[in-house]
Amino acid sequence: MSSREKMPIYRIAAEDLETYVTAIVRAMGSDEREAGLVVRHLMEANLTGHDSHGISMLPSYKRSIDDGNLKLGGAPKVLKDSGPVMLFDGENRYGQMVAHVVTEKAIERAREHGFAIVGLRNAHHIGRIGHWGGMCAAAGLISIHYVNGTAAMFVAPHGGSDRRFLTNPYCTAIPGMDGQPPVVLDMATSQIAMGKVRVAYHGGNEVPDGSLIDHQGRATNNPAVMYEAPFGALLPIGGHKGYGLAMICDLLAGSLTGGGSNLPERNMKNNIINNMLMIVLRPDLFDETDQVLADMNAFRSHVQASPAAPGVEAVLVPGDPERNTRAERLRDGVPIDGGTWDEVAAVARAVGVAVPNKPEPL
Repeated sequence: MSSREKMPIYRIAAEDLETYVTAIVRAMGSDEREAGLVVRHLMEANLTGHDSHGISMLPSYKRSIDDGNLKLGGAPKVLKDSGPVMLFDGENRYGQMVAHVVTEKAIERAREHGFAIVGLRNAHHIGRIGHWGGMCAAAGLISIHYVNGTAAMFVAPHGGSDRRFLTNPYCTAIPGMDGQPPVVLDMATSQIAMGKVRVAYHGGNEVPDGSLIDHQGRATNNPAVMYEAPFGALLPIGGHKGYGLAMICDLLAGSLTGGGSNLPERNMKNNIINNMLMIVLRPDLFDETDQVLADMNAFRSHVQASPAAPGVEAVLVPGDPERNTRAERLRDGVPIDGGTWDEVAAVARAVGVAVPNKPEPL
């Protein structure tokens, strides 16, 4: 059990929360465009239920700015441009800004050439990878994303008992057709994302079974082992399978792009550096008819036609839970735990932004 007190939950109207967070990011030094990209990304993470990648990241960003690790403004640097193959250096700038620019360029080149292979290295935290997959899918393109990080280590290898990886996300996004939404598989290669551990820690909650081990390699549900010495570690999803995918992410996103795999000498306090390898494909790359997406759409319908198991309302496809949560939170407000509220409020006060009154807790 976590020794922290269970925190209250507040619901904030999405529009009010966005106004508040925008004021904070602007006061932290970003211009209007950069703040817009950062806040839109953070808000989408909260709206889709990925609170670990939402506004709870603001205290970490503030520390990175204060330490000189997160650079404001500017644009990613082009290191290689060979038509459909490009490489960018984020130069430690806001990941939400540089990844947006890079994804736009990948979409442009994939439309032109049928495919694009694009690397991004040395970007500050690029957030929820499904956001970038969703951009590609909205443009009618298929995308595959491998991501690693070199800020710290949180995840133990399968069979190991200490930290060797970050949570190394993997994402594939496929556009829908005939009014169907896209299929977006966005997953950490750890059993749960580190941000979800942070949310549990601040909320005074336990994490699910099989997510964590303590400093002696023993199973635990207490998120404090990730924040209070002696430190434990996250476990990979699916045992050896998630461990294998995490390693592939480090090798392709890190080593191949030149951003580097997650070696100890690359770790830096109060910094979150991501590298990403993005492969973007036009659906008609091999078949210039609509048959490709039509077949994908037919298979999706076939899968969802499976009779729901007892206690399950319907078979979902990747991306459905996020869409459902987004609709609910736009209607009812975004839930924010008391720990996150207090940490964000501290950032607001530090940069001179008025903190709104707390709503009544749920």
